[in-house]
Amino acid sequence: MTNEVPLDQQRPWLWENLPDYPISVRGCSGRTAQEIDLLLLALEALELASSERMLATAKKFNLADIIPNRVVLWRLRCTNPWRRSYMRRHLQLEQAKALTIIATARSRQLTFLIRQLLLAEQQLREKELPIRQNVRLKWYLDRFRAHFRGRMNPRRARIIEYIASPEQMDELAISLLRKLLFATGTAGAQRLWCSLFDGEVK
Repeated sequence: MTNEVPLDQQRPWLWENLPDYPISVRGCSGRTAQEIDLLLLALEALELASSERMLATAKKFNLADIIPNRVVLWRLRCTNPWRRSYMRRHLQLEQAKALTIIATARSRQLTFLIRQLLLAEQQLREKELPIRQNVRLKWYLDRFRAHFRGRMNPRRARIIEYIASPEQMDELAISLLRKLLFATGTAGAQRLWCSLFDGEVK
């Protein structure tokens, strides 16, 4: 009799390369959950049918036992304290790992688009032109703004600031693009994972 896990149930190699940081017994911090959810929000703004693609990615990487369907994916994202539907529960480490792997995999699939958008943003800033002058960049920023306003709690002080300042929200959207691009490089997933816990573990 063997105790080996069938190949179609094994975790991806990347799983073991994401360190198990010592966290609270309750789970990951609200900041970590918030960071992950915002990255996924940016991915939603980048591509249509994003949730379905995330679920397909979870299945591809044998993570469907952690994220089997849209309802579970939504519940995990609602561990972000900024959410309208915040559930006051904590994201567990294995759940955070699964979401990070999904975010990294989707980012790699969208690397060309992300690079295009960031290049357009850089060129427009160098010319001191509005970043919304680029059609594709404007499309992303508009979708991000719509998702953000629709999903986040408008009574939270930080959310009020973003809603009141479209420029701040656009800067947030751009900064998330940079983080997604960061995740596509060599050891990008590991570096992204470490950044999620920066300042929270010794």
